Amino acid sequence: MKLWLIRHGLTALGEAGKYQGRLDEGLCAAGRARLLCAGWKPEHVYVSPALRAKETAAILFPEARQIEVPGLREMDFGLFEGRSWQEMEHDGQYRAWVDGGCEGQCPSGENRTDFTARVCAAVEGILQAEAETGCEDTVIVAHGGTQMAALERWGTPRREYYRWQTPCGCGWLLEWNQAEHTLQVLEQIGFPA
Repeated sequence: MKLWLIRHGLTALGEAGKYQGRLDEGLCAAGRARLLCAGWKPEHVYVSPALRAKETAAILFPEARQIEVPGLREMDFGLFEGRSWQEMEHDGQYRAWVDGGCEGQCPSGENRTDFTARVCAAVEGILQAEAETGCEDTVIVAHGGTQMAALERWGTPRREYYRWQTPCGCGWLLEWNQAEHTLQVLEQIGFPA
């Protein structure tokens, strides 16, 4: 089965280099203008409940039914949300998190281990359900962190977490091998206007 794993379009917070996480901001005008209809029509698309993911899916796949999956949400960055690294460069909690490889607990938020477990459980559930129906193409529109978590776990060729990052409105076309539990990269994709 092919999996289209797509990151949402640009938001004002993203454009300003700020952590967005659970903040529910929609696409900015530039983000909407940079996306085009994908040109094919899946029956349904799995989306994060975040407005930016739902708006992206509506632009790319306007006729598809959206299925919200809470487990696809972006990482909860807690007290770091709405702020850029420049604004926090002297914040002791932020420095400790960064110095720990951004894997520890964000104050009032998630740690990367729990986030990855949540995302991978959601993605695996989607892939298993789609495989049972004989689906040949599955579409997920979510977040950069969602992509990186799933692909660090199952992506081939193997890469570390941050090497799977793609720009807003882009993602990966992958082949899911259920027997081996791998997502083989077929190509990097984008839907720019």
